[in-house]
Amino acid sequence: MIGHGFMGAAHSQAWRVAPRFFDLPLQPEPALLVGRDAGRTAAAAAKWGWAETATDWREAVAREDIDVIDIVTPGASHAEIAIAALQAGKHVLCEKPLANTADEARAMAEAAGVARTSSGARAMVGFTYRRLPATTHARNLVAAGAVGDVRQVRAAYLQDWLVDEDAPLTWRLQQEQAGSGVLGDLAAHAVDLAQYITGLRLSEVSGTLDTLVPTRPLAADSPAVDSSATDDAGGKARGGGLGGTAGGSGERGPVTVDDVALFTGRFDTGVLGSFEASRMATGRKNALRVEISGTRGALSFDLEDLNFLDFYDYTAPADRQGFTRIMVTEPTHPYMEAWWPAGHSLGYEHGFVHQAKDFVEAVAAGTDPSPSFADGLQIQEVLDAVSRSAGKSSVWTPVA
Repeated sequence: MIGHGFMGAAHSQAWRVAPRFFDLPLQPEPALLVGRDAGRTAAAAAKWGWAETATDWREAVAREDIDVIDIVTPGASHAEIAIAALQAGKHVLCEKPLANTADEARAMAEAAGVARTSSGARAMVGFTYRRLPATTHARNLVAAGAVGDVRQVRAAYLQDWLVDEDAPLTWRLQQEQAGSGVLGDLAAHAVDLAQYITGLRLSEVSGTLDTLVPTRPLAADSPAVDSSATDDAGGKARGGGLGGTAGGSGERGPVTVDDVALFTGRFDTGVLGSFEASRMATGRKNALRVEISGTRGALSFDLEDLNFLDFYDYTAPADRQGFTRIMVTEPTHPYMEAWWPAGHSLGYEHGFVHQAKDFVEAVAAGTDPSPSFADGLQIQEVLDAVSRSAGKSSVWTPVA
């Protein structure tokens, strides 16, 4: 695994837990953890059970005893690491968004296609929210016709960890490291989940981006990390590792990414969708919300209440209509057979466990895991179109 910050903890937990709850055809072995700082990397390895450490990701790619490269670094380094790993015949799991630009994502998708035929290596991008039992169940219900023809989609991903104007200038607020702000960080999830549940694809968008706080205090680990950096947010003082800690000098630097993203999208069937993403939504901690309206019914999901799915049956008699709250914890629900008795809830980390399970099973079967790098590229093309639209007074812009 390359990187060991917030996402590194989530992925480490998943690799350890997945083979203990699911009967996997291959056994993951946490062999090597890579980070830019030897001391911090060693501490993370000891905490999460990695056998060895290194400070250069190229060592992991070169080692013949390593089969999988798991990338949890800032987006600026995704393309270089993933392409090198695929060329070396390694299977690759890469955190979202796939890359910082559409061109980088396209190169990664092309490398994945070449590796698939030349060495059998497989590649997957980590949109984990589609692996929650409730969201997978929602997709299954839509595919089964429960909501009829989809007529409208509403999606939003709202957080508030940047409301404080003195929250530090971490790598997530610097374009050269993150590529974009809330657009790539949160809107990418909203787009993926809306497309995953409906089975539709966005074809054109009209968007607006805004940066509400133009400067912030320099972070404790400034200057910005380089292209080999790990996903170390600089501490856990704010946002569970997202916000980092201020350096204390009083010096401020420019925020070069967006704080808020709003856009309208048209899907390939002509259906309209509305999307909102913000890290300035006061009071919203991790509110990823998707609502699907159709000719026969509707579905609504909220990540802050992730064990439940609200379903409306428009075909029911008028005196029985209303949203039904489904607790998605029955053994018949996706992934739940391996876990606890009905009514015993799952949490945020379980999506990563399911991701590890699905990835290992695909590798063992010699099939493409989903979402693939091609899927990740498509998401990046949507984000790119939103950015281009925002730069042209929100003109409707086709998705490449």
